[in-house]
This record gives sequence, structure tokens and C-alpha cells, in this order.
Amino acid sequence: MGKGLLDLEKHFSFYGAYHSNPVNVLIHTLFVWPIFFTSLILFYFTPPFLHIPVFGGFDLNFAFISVVFYSLFYIALDKKAGSLAALLCFLCWFGSQALAAALSFSLAWKVVLAAQLICWIGQFIGHGVFEKRAPALLDNLSQAFLMAPFFVLLEGRMTGTTKQKAESFHLWPI
Repeated sequence: MGKGLLDLEKHFSFYGAYHSNPVNVLIHTLFVWPIFFTSLILFYFTPPFLHIPVFGGFDLNFAFISVVFYSLFYIALDKKAGSLAALLCFLCWFGSQALAAALSFSLAWKVVLAAQLICWIGQFIGHGVFEKRAPALLDNLSQAFLMAPFFVLLEGRMTGTTKQKAESFHLWPI
């Protein structure tokens, strides 16, 4: 039964329709999470909404808000897989914030630009050369950005298992 925005099968079917070639899926598996990670590096430099003076100071900035949003959305879609995705989101947040602080903005933006260019070009090559289809982001930008990290996680979890995509979400163990 559909749940609108929280209908995992609908999201997975939409995103999966653009990723049926195994080489393209592999390319996305390698490049989607680095795009998420490096975006968080840039978001580190956004002005904080709130400074919390615990653990030496904690800034509630756009990076943290983004990770909380992604994490809650993934958990709402599926508790087991969403919890794993949320853990990965928070690990990306922690690592990206540490790296951003160590690099400072003057170097961080260059690292982010290089990584983003490599990852995006790789994905467009995956779609053009292997999938022979335009990427999902051209049809639904927000859904593509929101679902990409979760999609590659689900694909990775299903590789070597039943591979019955939309029918097996709540059946595979974590």
C-alpha cells in the first residue's frame, strides 16, 4: 500500500528505472556517497543557526540540519535500512566536519570542487555510455538528490541476495 512521500517502493522504482546497467550502478555506488560527504564539507562553512557550548562547542549549521533531515527521512522509509543509512549519514557528517576544520575554507572548496567534478562526470558517463539514458535528476531533481545515497545502499544490500527489488524491502536482514 502506498504511503505517498514515505513510499519506499515508489521511490526505489523511480530511481531504479534509471539504474539498470550494472556498470552504471557500480559507478553510482562509488560516487554517490562522496558527493554527499563533500557537500557536507561545504555546508560546514555555513553560518550556524545555533551554537551549543557542549563538548568544546557545537555549531548547529546547515550540514547538521541536512544530515538530520536525510537520516529521519531514511528511517521513516524503512526502519532497518534507514537506520543503517542514518548511521552512514552521521559518520559522513562527523568525518566531513573534521576534514573541513582541518583544511579551512581556502583549501576545502578546492578539494570539494575536484571531488564533485570527478564524481558527477563519472555518473554522467555512466548514464550516457552504459545506461544510455538521461539521469533521474533531470526528471525529479529533489527526489534524485534525496534518494541517491539510500538507493546505492539498498542496491548494495540486495546484491547477492534475492534481488527482488521492490518486493523484498522488509524481508532482507540487516
